[in-house]
Amino acid sequence: MRLANKVAIVTGAGRGIGKATALTFAREGAKVVVNDIDAKAAQQVATEIESMGRQVLTIKADVSQSKEVNRMIQSILQKFGRVDILVNNAGIICRGSTENLSEEEWDRVLSVNLKGAFNCCKAVIGVMKKQRAGKIVNISSIAGKMGDIASAPCYGASKAGIACLAKSLARELAPYGINVNAVAPHAIETEMSREWSNKKRKSIISSIPLGRLGQPSDVAEAVVFLASDSAKFITGEVLDVNGGCLMD
Repeated sequence: MRLANKVAIVTGAGRGIGKATALTFAREGAKVVVNDIDAKAAQQVATEIESMGRQVLTIKADVSQSKEVNRMIQSILQKFGRVDILVNNAGIICRGSTENLSEEEWDRVLSVNLKGAFNCCKAVIGVMKKQRAGKIVNISSIAGKMGDIASAPCYGASKAGIACLAKSLARELAPYGINVNAVAPHAIETEMSREWSNKKRKSIISSIPLGRLGQPSDVAEAVVFLASDSAKFITGEVLDVNGGCLMD
């Protein structure tokens, strides 16, 4: 098992990529903290993890609120005594053009997606420094590299921001043995992609060399790799998980 006895936080773990990541971490031996603003969804994931015989802690917290994040980290330390892995997955999206995008929508997306990742990173850095070890993985997006394709421009801006945040923290925290990376998915079968029309779905699949949409497990496996010792000499990387749609 690649993550045996590691304490791993996954934000936004109630569904989609976050859920797949939390479950994959548990299969790899981790003690998992399932965070989500939807307590019911988080508990359902926790129940699955418990059925594997793994330790799990469920915490409802809005990552855009630093006080809630700080309380979450304190609860984790009280239970497990350490934090080895942080996955900043919590995120929201909105649709529409720039002209129709309200200031409130812009602020909310940036607050959850980018500020939320910052809040969580800031809250765990001190712990990881003392440990002289840690892994942080931010869930970015192809939209953070190419610009928004199917959403309002605030989404891509937030995802570009957390990719850059990963690179900045990778430089800052490398002397403490902390690796910071990001994953940039595209066209993954989640609640977000299920909003697409059949026409749009076919168009997107036709642009993917591997000829299919990705599964949340495809992203989860990439995250596990970056969070494991297999990636101990990798930091500041933004790993594409997009079926070959963007090759950079």
